[in-house]
Amino acid sequence: MSISPKALLDSYNLLPKKSLGQNFMHDPRSLEKIVAAADVQAGDAVVEVGAGTGALTQVLADAAAQVYAIEVDKRLQRILEARFEEQSNIYLVFADILKTDIATLLGDDDYLVVANVPYYISSAILWHFLESRRPPQRMVLTMQYEVAERIISAPGAMNLLAIAVQFFGLPRIVSKLSPAVFWPRPHIHSAIVSIETHKRRPVDVPSSEAFFRLVRAGFSQKRKQRSNSLAGGLGVKARVAADLLRAAAIDPQRRAETLTLEEWARLTRQAERAL
Repeated sequence: MSISPKALLDSYNLLPKKSLGQNFMHDPRSLEKIVAAADVQAGDAVVEVGAGTGALTQVLADAAAQVYAIEVDKRLQRILEARFEEQSNIYLVFADILKTDIATLLGDDDYLVVANVPYYISSAILWHFLESRRPPQRMVLTMQYEVAERIISAPGAMNLLAIAVQFFGLPRIVSKLSPAVFWPRPHIHSAIVSIETHKRRPVDVPSSEAFFRLVRAGFSQKRKQRSNSLAGGLGVKARVAADLLRAAAIDPQRRAETLTLEEWARLTRQAERAL
C-alpha cells in the first residue's frame, strides 16, 4: 500500500525543504512508469538519487536485486530506516551524490540510475554519472520538461549539456508529467527522460577530456561567432581560431549551437594537432 509523502512527513513533524528542491512523487502510475522505462530486471543493481520518503525506492526494490538509495537530507533518515528496516535489498546511503564515489559502492559491477531528482541539480547529476570512470548502463530521471527538450535537441538548438548527454548516450523523452503527481506541486511540467549510454563513443576523439575542453571553449561566449568564442575559450588569437575552424571544414561564422557532434569531434582532432 502506498503511503503519501505528506502523511509521512507530518507524522515526523517535517516540512519539505525548498533549498533542496524537494517535490516528492506520490502517484503510483508515474512511479511504475519510471521503473518500466528503466527496464529494471530481477538481477539489476540500481542507484536511486534522492530517496525522499521512499516511494520510488519501494517500487525499485520490488523489481531489482539491490537498490542503493542515496539521500542528502538526513532529516529523512528516521523515515527511511523505519520504512525499510526489514528489506535486505535496500542499502540506504545518507550523503551528497556529487561527493559520492559510485565505484566505492558498486565496484566494477554494472548498474542503472533511476531517480526523481531536484531540478536545480539535474545537470550536475548528469555530468557526475556520465563522466564517471564507470558510467551506468542506463539513466532514467525526472526533470524539468524544457530541460528534457533541450537535451534531445538537434543541431541548431544544442547547448553544452545536450552535447554532453548525446556524446555519452542516447536520450529520449518517455513521458510528460503533470505537476499533480508531485507534492508539493511544482509550477512547471516535468518529463521522464531515459538515457541509454553508448558502449562506444559515437565520434572519434583523442579523449573525452580534449573533446569537452574544446566544446566548453566554443560555448564560453554566448551569441558570438564561433571563431571569437573559440579564441576566448582557448586563449588564442581570433585568427588562429578561425584557421582551426576552416581546417576542420567549419565556417568560422557559425554559432556553437549549430555544430554537430561530428563537427565538434573534427575540430577537436584538428586542435590537438595544431595547438
